Amino acid sequence: MDETLRQSPLNDCHLALGARMVPFAGWNMPVMYQGILPEHAAVRTSLGVFDISHMGQITVSSSDDAAAGWLDRMLTNNVASLGIGQGQYSFLLNNAGGVIDDLIVYRQAASDYFLVVNASKTAEDFAWLRDHQPAAGIGLEDISHSFAGLAVQGPQAVEAFQKLFGTDQQIPERFCMSIVQTDLGDVIVCRTGYTGEDGFELFCAAGDGVSWWQRCLDAGATPCGLGARDSLRLEKCYPLNGNDLSPDRTPLEAGLGFAVDLSKPDFVGREALLQQKETGLKQRLVAIRQTEKCPPPRAGYAVFSGEEQVGVLTSGGISSQLGSGISLAYVKAGSHRIGTVLDIEIRGRRFPGQVVKKPFV
Repeated sequence: MDETLRQSPLNDCHLALGARMVPFAGWNMPVMYQGILPEHAAVRTSLGVFDISHMGQITVSSSDDAAAGWLDRMLTNNVASLGIGQGQYSFLLNNAGGVIDDLIVYRQAASDYFLVVNASKTAEDFAWLRDHQPAAGIGLEDISHSFAGLAVQGPQAVEAFQKLFGTDQQIPERFCMSIVQTDLGDVIVCRTGYTGEDGFELFCAAGDGVSWWQRCLDAGATPCGLGARDSLRLEKCYPLNGNDLSPDRTPLEAGLGFAVDLSKPDFVGREALLQQKETGLKQRLVAIRQTEKCPPPRAGYAVFSGEEQVGVLTSGGISSQLGSGISLAYVKAGSHRIGTVLDIEIRGRRFPGQVVKKPFV
């Protein structure tokens, strides 16, 4: 194993369960335990738990409403509209409107905000925010090292929450957070998810991660790795930063304009997005379902319309629920419409597919 990889606080738990470990975003993380298919099925039908300790956490605070105003200039969504305990999906953009990171921002208190960011982008996000931080009035801290994180996902999530925290404790609403007092100290509980199923994320002190992992297993959760996490999010067309999102593509091209508030007077990347909207999008991120049996489509495979290459896959795989190949791809405008027939070049052969409405399932 590469000794430079960071270890999750739950690393010994994964090894004890026989997990297959892989490098991911600078971390040594479990890709699977029993296998991707049974772990995928567990989340869709009952309950799974994922180690998300690699995710980053950044706090922003102020003594007045300055934190909200500054975050509104740094992020695409409308931070000022959040009530205490509420969260929203948003983007951190570069000056050209490209995506540095997609993240969740929660308003933890009147002037305190809790950002959950992607593992591979934590250092870059923090550096970008720090470089744009006002000289005074805004507190900014990367507290990622303090936490272990678990995502509990599946139809039995509410039942599991009650087992973990008691029936008297109210589970947060969708895209909300709360701080729950427990015998192991305060735990941040968010209800967002990356699988398309109901669920919640808990962030606890790093030293308590092993205890909470075991409690989740005792509550009936199946341990799940990155492989199932990827197949689950792909079926729901949730983007993966670094694949479907990148610094040279905008949220508008990705079809995620719902998280961009262009009515705000100023935020980083706004002018580039306005110009793109005015001149028209030259490419779109679409969902493609294969119409014939084929090997798994993968990121980087070429997309054709007739003899013309019109795009490239950014994510792909076989949907266990649909029994067919599915993928996300950036294609030229005009080839993005639902029902358009496109060919994917896989291992030197072309296999037919069709642009379909998101999500796949």
